[in-house]
Amino acid sequence: MYELPKRLKSLIPYQPITGAYSVRLDANESFLDTPDWLREEIAAAIKKIAFHRYPDPLCTELREKFAAFFHIDPQLVTAGNGSDELIGLIINTFLGPGEKMAMVRPDFSMYSIYAEIAGVPTAVYEKEPDSLELDRDGLISFVKESGAKLLIFSNPCNPTSQKATMEDMIQIIESLDCLVVADEAYMDFSEGSILHLAQKYDNLILLKTCSKIGMAGIRLGFAVANPALTRVLQAVRSPYNVNAMTQAAGCIWFSHGDYIRSCVEQIKASRNALCRELAALGEQKKEILQVLPSYANFVFLHMSHAKSVFENLAQQGIAVRLMGEYLRITAGSEMENKQLLTALEEILK
Repeated sequence: MYELPKRLKSLIPYQPITGAYSVRLDANESFLDTPDWLREEIAAAIKKIAFHRYPDPLCTELREKFAAFFHIDPQLVTAGNGSDELIGLIINTFLGPGEKMAMVRPDFSMYSIYAEIAGVPTAVYEKEPDSLELDRDGLISFVKESGAKLLIFSNPCNPTSQKATMEDMIQIIESLDCLVVADEAYMDFSEGSILHLAQKYDNLILLKTCSKIGMAGIRLGFAVANPALTRVLQAVRSPYNVNAMTQAAGCIWFSHGDYIRSCVEQIKASRNALCRELAALGEQKKEILQVLPSYANFVFLHMSHAKSVFENLAQQGIAVRLMGEYLRITAGSEMENKQLLTALEEILK
């Protein structure tokens, strides 16, 4: 009789919030729908696809478009079926039997899940519960003492919405001998990206995604690293890992840099407005304990009775993410933000 390996028995499938919600502020997607003119360009490109043939295995044009948008060398870029594919690939590739992975908490939950799937032991650096800020020197010391061969964390952080400075990132990379994987999924909404430093360091891989700026539906992510690391990633990834339609849509998307930047600015404006309104509400409602500064496309809200508020919002058709004593709330449209704030005022009477 076959028995599941012990490490797989405790795995729980990722469970996004499902249901008929009128306001979705739970998944950190863009609230900006794809305009008709962009849909038409993508449709025209897809119409030309030779569906009986495999897609470009190297994603050549796609990597060039991505690299041009971010002003980097396309030879440093590996495309993936979402950055999730690349996270799993990196953990499986760069860690040998018994080698340890370091991560921080709280952070993106999939890092630990991919490590568990691969049978990789983890060392977890706990952030200070009061500030949730990343202590650079504390993290460096922890990773060294743990003997970890790989450190992975998001910057800005999901879910706390805070970030390490560029100077802190450089210090972390230069102080550690292990591989550092910095997930910049939310860096489009802030400053301080170190993409331009990818070629300089032999122990750095950066991750990017299209999901937060308007293209979650095509599942497209990228890894950026120096040539030696990139050669390894290209060698171990699955052949034809990015399908032809995603490549076509991604090429069109990154051809419109001004449009992407305008989307980012609109999302940042929504986030800033939401932060201000929640902070103002917090001055009136004692249940709102803290609105953390946000460098992402969402707001992290510390509340008393967070679960009760989460459930009440759900009953009113508003989906947010419950994380212990916190609510993670995606910046929405002006109307969505208004509905959220009105509901919170009612719930917190």
